[in-house]
Amino acid sequence: MRGALAVFSSLKNPVFARLYAAQTASLLGDALIWVALALLAFELAGLQAALVLGVALTLRVTAFVVFSPLAGALADRLSRKVIMVTANLARVGLLSLLPLVTETWQVYVLMFALNTFTAFFTPTFQATIPLVTGRRDYPQAIALSGATFEMLGVLGPGIAGALAVVMGGRSLFWLSAAALLASAVLILTVRAKLKVARNGPAVTTWSDVKEGTSRLWRDGPIRYGLLLELVASVAGAWVLVNTVVHVKGNLALGDLHFGWVMAVFGLGATIAALAVGALDRRWPRTTFIFFGALVTSLAILPANLANFAPLLALWFVAGAGQNWVNLPVQTLIADRIPEAVQGRVYGAHFAWSHLWWAGAYPLAGWLGSALPTTSFWYGGAIGLGLLVVIQLVFAPRRAASGARAGED
Repeated sequence: MRGALAVFSSLKNPVFARLYAAQTASLLGDALIWVALALLAFELAGLQAALVLGVALTLRVTAFVVFSPLAGALADRLSRKVIMVTANLARVGLLSLLPLVTETWQVYVLMFALNTFTAFFTPTFQATIPLVTGRRDYPQAIALSGATFEMLGVLGPGIAGALAVVMGGRSLFWLSAAALLASAVLILTVRAKLKVARNGPAVTTWSDVKEGTSRLWRDGPIRYGLLLELVASVAGAWVLVNTVVHVKGNLALGDLHFGWVMAVFGLGATIAALAVGALDRRWPRTTFIFFGALVTSLAILPANLANFAPLLALWFVAGAGQNWVNLPVQTLIADRIPEAVQGRVYGAHFAWSHLWWAGAYPLAGWLGSALPTTSFWYGGAIGLGLLVVIQLVFAPRRAASGARAGED
């Protein structure tokens, strides 16, 4: 317990504490968006909601893949405060349009635009954590950030499901916009410039983009983690796309049940994030990543056979596995990449990791619509097959425990 509470020591840094509050507001808004989107898809398309969600989420990650490398390069050049505030305000405007949609194509257009600005906000925020906390405290700060993301994944869907019963699912978009507006205001109150010092000759933005990808792929442990995020993306896409059909279609349950299933998925990820913070430097980060990819794939295999209570247990394990893949990879980048170029590497990582989702979402949507009673079995089998191949070919010979790139 003491180790888990150590992650809160990073809040002694006043700049990080303010940014953490802004992140909390932003993540609360994001949590409401995805429940609202799932309910809107079911309202517009019924049992074909998995296909609508698959397309919408594919457009989401397409925006990430296209724009986040540019965002990372700009984060090493411009004020990160300006980037994050602008992105949040743009998302507020777009969210105000979502309650008005009547056709699925409108959902697709708005989701792509909304996530174009998310592609600028998220990697910029991720790169700012080690900048403001320093080398000693960033593992705990990253763990706290990840745990908060998942905690709001627990609270957000549960609250959103209850609010949807009372207010209607479309009202959640307005609440999300209010949360993102609060986030922008909090970032504006940060006195620090949040701008990295650049050294060396001037280069083009395109050169920065290419350097971010090059550093990401040539580092063995980071490359291994990135590839195992492919495994996690398969399991995660099946959960996000097909859970609403299984809960509301196959099990004939309601919005509140769907909210609680997704909340338990987030609860597992929250506890896993705290475990990463408590065990930092004790276990190799690549150990967390492998184990997480394994358990999240195993958890979704029997999901089509599960009623409500067993599904809660499976989604708890699946959520824990997701976080044990994604969070240590972010910390590996802070460990092994020099501070002056971390923005472009976080941007490249955000793009490449979401490229996996760009393939996983439509596959999950297609199999979820074609095989609604067995799709989770296929998702788990695909994930486990990928895990075996990656482990045999790309597993690093020595686990990384904090060495910089070039030392292994």
